[in-house]
Formats: sequence, C-alpha cells, structure tokens
Amino acid sequence: MHRKILFALAVLVALVFTMNLTVQAQQPAPAAPAAVAASAADENPYGDVLTFSGFVKRTGVMAYPLIILSMIAFFMIVLFALTVRQGTVVSDAFMNSADALIRKQDYLGLLAVCNRRNECIARITSKTLDFATRNPTASFEEVKEVTEAEGNRQSSLLLARIAYLGDVGAIAPMLGLLGTTLGMITTFHEISGKGVGGSNQLGLAQGVSEALLCTASGLVIGIPSLMFYAIFRGKVNRLISEMEAATTHLMALLAVQYKRAARAVAGQ
Repeated sequence: MHRKILFALAVLVALVFTMNLTVQAQQPAPAAPAAVAASAADENPYGDVLTFSGFVKRTGVMAYPLIILSMIAFFMIVLFALTVRQGTVVSDAFMNSADALIRKQDYLGLLAVCNRRNECIARITSKTLDFATRNPTASFEEVKEVTEAEGNRQSSLLLARIAYLGDVGAIAPMLGLLGTTLGMITTFHEISGKGVGGSNQLGLAQGVSEALLCTASGLVIGIPSLMFYAIFRGKVNRLISEMEAATTHLMALLAVQYKRAARAVAGQ
C-alpha cells in the first residue's frame, strides 16, 4: 500500500510540473531582434529542442507522456537508491538482538522487537513467532514451512518493487516509436495534398527529422531506466541471498531450542 501511494504521488507531481511548464510555455516570450534570432538559428537549428516549448512543438502530443514518464523514472531511481539497501532487508543490530533473545527463549521479547523494526527479516521472524505462539503443538517442520512461505513472499515483494522501473524502460521506447509513427502519418498526409517538387522533399525531410525526435526521446528515457533496473535487480538479488542466510541462521537456532525443549519434556 505504501509503494502504491508513492507511485501515485510521483505521477501527481509529474502532472503538476508538466502543467506548470505548459503554462509557462504558453506565455509570450519577449521579442528578440531579427538578426540575433537568425544568427542563432543558423548556428544551431535544433537549439529550440532543448527548451520545453520547442520540444513540445517538434515532437507533438506524445511529448507530454514522455516528459511524465521521464519524471517517474527519475523519481523511482532516486527512491530505490535510498531505500534498496541492506538496512531495509537485514541488519546486524536485529540479528544480534534476535540471536540473544532466541538463546534466552524470550520469544515474546523477540516478537516485540520484530514489531518495532521495519525490515524484511523482522517480518519473517514475526510471522514465524506468531504462528509458533498461536500453535504451541505445531512441529518444527510446520514452523519452517511458514518461515519459507513468508521469505518467498518478501523476496517477491522486493523484486516486484523494482520491476516498475523495468516497465518504464520498456514502455518509453514504444511511446517514442508511437510518436514517430503518428508524426510520419501527419507528414505524409500534409505532403500528399501538395504538388510534387523540391519543396515537398524538403518538407518531408524536415517532418521525418522532427518525428524521429520522439524515438530518440523514448530511447533517452528507456536506456538509463533499464540500466538502473539491472543495477537494482543485482542489488536486490544479493540482499535476498543475505536474507535467506539470516533466515537459515535463525531457524537453526530455533531448531536447537526445539530439541532442547523436547529433551526437557522427555526427561520429566
């Protein structure tokens, strides 16, 4: 639920920022001398693409989805860079506390520690202890199955979280290609209504170059998104391995305590 709220906030911020830029682009710009404007156009004919109004003018209606998608990608990259770390999955402080409390057989105290921590390993331990305390007659194998199921769920949540960035990297080039296709259709439609001549060839070349800006924009968004997705995916896989090792360690300690309790009952 928390991730859905963050994603909705990212979309809302992108929409608001785009609307503000649109209003600014619609405001009349101060008139520049004709000589200065002509010299600037001769030096860099595509310089206006770097501005918001020029980018929207050259790429058409698909400029707005591409801009929103780029903001979402940037927000996700920053968010995952801050949140996808070892402290949010498994920490040494929790493992030391859990190790000491399990050896003391203070399961209620460990459950209280788990409820105060916001880590994946804490959720797994909390689920295990909750099942064990509610079902005192359950065997260790049944408790282990609950632990493995919760561990698989936490791993799936970690991978699904960063999958949104991969989706952005896959959608952005397709949106750029769609914008290019729409631009080509519009260009050919306009040229088909005119006579054949050199001016038509010039207009066709200009229209194609402007339409291809959509594809370039989609690739500019998609390539970094997929690169960061690959980086975060490798980091998440490493954190999942550490989480599995920590879970195995805690389950081994619980198994020792179960055997000790069984020997005590048999001795009585």
